[in-house]
Amino acid sequence: MAKLDGHCLCGQIAYTSDAEPIMTAVCHCADCQRQTGTTFSLVVAVPRNQLRIQGTPKVFQTMGDDRGAPAYRHFCADCGSPIMSVLADIDELAWIKAGTLNDKSWLNPTLEVWADSAQPWLQAPAERRTFPRSPTT
Repeated sequence: MAKLDGHCLCGQIAYTSDAEPIMTAVCHCADCQRQTGTTFSLVVAVPRNQLRIQGTPKVFQTMGDDRGAPAYRHFCADCGSPIMSVLADIDELAWIKAGTLNDKSWLNPTLEVWADSAQPWLQAPAERRTFPRSPTT
């Protein structure tokens, strides 16, 4: 993969990264469910220092009941699109919201995290590693 790029729904926030994705994951935490308005969030982790953002996203801090550390959720103040999250205890990574990528055809999640919060009717494929909560860092 040569480059990751994407933008929010209205185009006011855009980003690029030349870094290879570290992982692609499905997060089932309650906060991701609320932020996305659905049952999980599909995220792509990249080194935060290699992510360039054009525009100024608004940042909302959450403190999940089971994380014990804040998450900083970056989104477009105009259209509301979630762009990325930065976790205080793993702040060297940016977790890009995969729905904002220009090319999503290559996505193949390898992890499912906070599976304890997953909706009971949703089952992960057997080949995907699943963690009841967050994997240790």
